[in-house]
This record gives sequence, structure tokens and C-alpha cells, in this order.
Amino acid sequence: MAIDVVRLGSPRGKNEGLRIGTARRLPRGVRKENYASKDFYDVWFPNLSPSDALLKEVLPTDEKSWKLFQRNSGLR
Repeated sequence: MAIDVVRLGSPRGKNEGLRIGTARRLPRGVRKENYASKDFYDVWFPNLSPSDALLKEVLPTDEKSWKLFQRNSGLR
């Protein structure tokens, strides 16, 4: 079984399956019942998320840095 890391709200891939959210905070402005239909996640496990300090150090802030993050981390 493969595990992919995807950006919140990115379109689901063909046959993607269950999407597990590990963000510490819920997305703003989106009702809980709409998380799955808006391609955020199907279930939420904030206890699996990285620390705030780690996120500040490595989290991509724009599309260019996200692409660099994907390339450097071996993610699709």
C-alpha cells in the first residue's frame, strides 16, 4: 500500500482512497460536513501532525516552494 502526501484541497487522484488529515488546525471557512467533498480529508487525526516548530521550518508557503518541497522529499 502506497502513502502519498498531498496538499489540503488538492484534487483527488484516480482511485485515491481514504484521505487522512493530519493538520493541527481545521481549515477556516469550511463546514466540517464539507471536508471530504471539498477534497480536504475524510478523517482527521491532528495528533499525527508535525510540531508547530517543524512546520515553520519546512512548510511550503507558495506553489513554487511546494513544488520544491515535493521534489526534495521524493513526494508525487
